Order: sequence, then structure tokens, then C-alpha cells
Amino acid sequence: MKAVSTPKRLDEIYQHAQVLPFDSDSKLILMSDCHRGQGNAGDNFLANQTVCFGALQYYYQKGFTYIELGDGDELWENRQLKTIVEVHSDIFWILSEFNKSGRLHLLYGNHDIVKRRKGYMERHCGTYYCESSRCEKVLLTETASEGLILENICKKEELFLVHGHQGDLLNDTLWPVARFLVRYIWRHLELVGFLDPTGAGRPRKAKERVEKKLSSYAQEHYPILIAGHTHRPVFSQPKEGNYFNTGSCVHPRCITGIEIENNHITLIKWSVRSGRDRYLSVEREILEGPVPISDYFKK
Repeated sequence: MKAVSTPKRLDEIYQHAQVLPFDSDSKLILMSDCHRGQGNAGDNFLANQTVCFGALQYYYQKGFTYIELGDGDELWENRQLKTIVEVHSDIFWILSEFNKSGRLHLLYGNHDIVKRRKGYMERHCGTYYCESSRCEKVLLTETASEGLILENICKKEELFLVHGHQGDLLNDTLWPVARFLVRYIWRHLELVGFLDPTGAGRPRKAKERVEKKLSSYAQEHYPILIAGHTHRPVFSQPKEGNYFNTGSCVHPRCITGIEIENNHITLIKWSVRSGRDRYLSVEREILEGPVPISDYFKK
């Protein structure tokens, strides 16, 4: 079986993608690859749950819109999304707050591709049982899509958002086979130290091949393409490239993401730091930027 080429897949997604308008007053935070699990030894998100919750609190309080670029939940290793919701209830609670204020957009990746099924999100995380009030409450009403276009209201500049696995034979076309291998073979090997070759443990050259395809597509089709999937943050400078990557939330020591605020784009990371008083705190750090988005559209 032959995979559909990356450019063709991305073109198809672009044609059907929702358009989200933004302007200089908009505040957006893009993250991906949380791989939220069931709280066991194979849950790569568990170590960063506190950091991620602190970051999401910051963005909610500051009025940001949260956009998750796929692989938010690890649904290759795990079957039940409801169990993941229970384990990481604090994360899903803050996501529900974003949802209630109309500031939540979810994309699906290869590891949570089942979210594309009609009614899946409503059945598995539409509501949750609140212990304090002893009743079911709304959790998430937002459905997951494969792509999203951010369009500047005034300048009509577009940023194309996808997960980034599109066009890969194993992760896109043959994803049921890859899921089988992860769920029944690599999941158990991971518990004793082996890395899953379809996820963060894939070889460096494999990641570079993915990045090369996405970067080439961005250069030929769109001024700015933002993806995840490789778990490696990328921030291109104007006239040097226009491919960006949010990184991931499963790095051993930090989480990374991309902020869009005041028509500028910035690569950031969040981590736990110790102050002079030896108190630990969740802190934000700028890695690259901010750079005016309009600089990427200048010829």
C-alpha cells in the first residue's frame, strides 16, 4: 500500500479546514503532543501534569484561546478516554473552562485519530460526574478536526495548523497497524525502557524527514505552517523559513508551545524552577521571538 503524498493530504485538509479569524487583540496559545495517559508507568504526560496545569491557568486568566494540535490524549496505548479524563481531571477541568468561554479548539493527530469519529468526543468526554454537586456536568462540547486556518482579519494573512503526521505511511495510511503494534507490543516494552518508534522515540533522521516535508510544503504553499508530531520545537526566522513546530508537553523537564499575541509569534517553554527562597514555581520563558507575523509575508 502506498501513502498519499504529504502535499496532497495537506491540500485536502486546507480545503475543508475551519477558519478562525484573529487580529491584534487576539491571544492564542498553541500546544501539541500532550499524550495524556492513564497515570501508569507508560503515561509520558504524568511528569508534566503540574507544569501544564499551571501554564493553562496562566493562559486562561490572561484571556488566551487554547489550540491543541493533536495527540492530546494517548489513545493508541489506551482504549478508554474516560479513564484518561478521570486521571487528569484537573487538566480537563481547565479545558472545560476554556470551552465554556468559547476559547478552545482541538485538532487530532495520529495517536488520537479516533476523535474524528462522529460523536466520539460527546460520548467519551462530553460530561463528567461532579462529586461535590453529585451530578453530571458539561465537560467538552468542542469536536476535534484535522486542520485549522488562522486568518488575520485586516491583512488576510493565513497560518495553517495541522498535527504533521499527514502523508506518513505508518502514522497516517496504516495507523491501525501502528496502533496495534504500540498497544500490544511497544507499550509493554516501553515499561521496561524501550522507546516507541512511532512517537517521541523515533530516530532523529526520521524526524528530520518529516520536518523536511513540512518545511518544503510551507515554502511552496503557505507563508506559515505550524505543526507538532515530531516533539521538536522549531521557530523559523523571516526570510529563512516559515515552518514552525510547537514541540511537545512530554519532554522530561519542560513543555513548549507557540504564542500569538499582538500579531507577533513567540516560542515559549514552561518548567519548574527553584527561587532563592528554594520555593518551586511554574515559570514561563521565551525561547524565540516575539517576531511580527507580517515579516513572514514580506517579499
